[in-house]
Amino acid sequence: MNTIEHWINGTATPAGSSRTAPVHDPATGREQARVLLAEESDVDTAVAAAGKAFESWGNSSLSQRTKVMFAFRELLVRHEDELARIISAEHGKVIEDARGEIVRGREVVEYACGIADALKGSFSDQVSRDVDVHDFHQPLGVVAGITPFNFPIMVPLWMHPIAIATGNTFILKPSERDPSVSNFVARLYTEAGLPDGVFNVVHGDKTAVDAILDHPGIAAVSFVGSTPIAKYVHERGTAGGKRVQALGGAKNHAVVLPDADLEYAADHLTAAAFGSAGQRCMAISVGVAVGSAGDELVEILERKAREVKVGPGTDPASDMGPVVTEAARERVVHSVTRGAEQGATVVVDGRDLKVEGHEAGFFVGPSLLDDVTPDMDAYREEIFGPVLAIVRARTLDEAIAVINANPYGNGTAIFTGSGEAARKFQREVKVGMIGVNVPIPVPMSYYSFGGWKDSLIGDSPIHGPAGVRFYTRAKVVTTRWPHTSASAAAFTFPTSS
Repeated sequence: MNTIEHWINGTATPAGSSRTAPVHDPATGREQARVLLAEESDVDTAVAAAGKAFESWGNSSLSQRTKVMFAFRELLVRHEDELARIISAEHGKVIEDARGEIVRGREVVEYACGIADALKGSFSDQVSRDVDVHDFHQPLGVVAGITPFNFPIMVPLWMHPIAIATGNTFILKPSERDPSVSNFVARLYTEAGLPDGVFNVVHGDKTAVDAILDHPGIAAVSFVGSTPIAKYVHERGTAGGKRVQALGGAKNHAVVLPDADLEYAADHLTAAAFGSAGQRCMAISVGVAVGSAGDELVEILERKAREVKVGPGTDPASDMGPVVTEAARERVVHSVTRGAEQGATVVVDGRDLKVEGHEAGFFVGPSLLDDVTPDMDAYREEIFGPVLAIVRARTLDEAIAVINANPYGNGTAIFTGSGEAARKFQREVKVGMIGVNVPIPVPMSYYSFGGWKDSLIGDSPIHGPAGVRFYTRAKVVTTRWPHTSASAAAFTFPTSS
């Protein structure tokens, strides 16, 4: 059976121990590979390689860095088919969905291709007599990323291109559930001309995570995952003196007003709730039906949910693949069961779905729950599966109040034909990313991604301008070139004149 090794200092590297974890094909349920699980010594080895590489990469020219990024971008385009197949084989998502995450990740590489503009400093002439001030940004050193299974290429691409383009070296700890694409990306970086040791991949579990958080040679850590782990990463990382980006969970709402095009809204809610089997941090998991929109919206959603084609990700006819593990499937089934027990109406029930020829796969069908209230588990918990819960609200104000009372604040959307309602919504809702007739409002790479409340621990969003700030430190330089060797000095605090 194939063993997936670490990638350290430009080569596949065995682990310091024999610990491994299974990598499954979610469509069949079969174990298809084993991935090595790092020990502290493996993280030490990666940090040493990255630290050595930083000595030269940190002083590389902007031209050299952007040249690598342009080449890397072209390799991502050239190998898009292969990358998509790797992702689908280990995650389970359909091929076209995998292509989508590759494209959205590649957009961050494109932003990194223009890093010279993002790193430009400022200059102030003659702030005092014969005194000038300027500033510039320098990289931190060795930085790391800890990323989730649901976007095995996109989320890491939100991190390492910016980190590397700003002059840092990088250690990636991807999810052990779908690790192979990270090693493939490492090989593409090498082909693009990135020096050995600048990008490294260490596979593992909590042992590797803790080693990264505690290692004194790592200056910063970026994390995307559940809120409890985000809090843990932020607390432990900052306690060790590191900068930490920690993006947590979500419970994303979409408000549908009576004046919306309900067919359009339902179409987009269906795709946003059930695409990638609901395993997206920006998936719509709650629809808030306002006033008279409710009954008709649920009727349309039921029809569309039943039309979703569930099957292997490699089948072009599939709209939605399996969830990532058997445990994930059981969690989704339990959530629908608890919803029914607590009074929700199960309009569409995906618990007993079987895919012919793939009976052992981790499949669960789309489920639609109506009459859900905020005290139910199906509302409170982040299910991370193909379950759409419908909450009824009488007014827009009531819908906004429901969203603002929720502990998460990652993304939200409103479907309406009213500019007045949309403007009120976007100003009053306490959520970081908002869509107006757009169900999954993931910002472009030149904006930053991050939610509010329990969806972002700390205050540092990811990629875009926030990413540049996170991976660099500013220096401010005050300069005087005196006209003569004798210059007046004073014991009082200096002021401009």
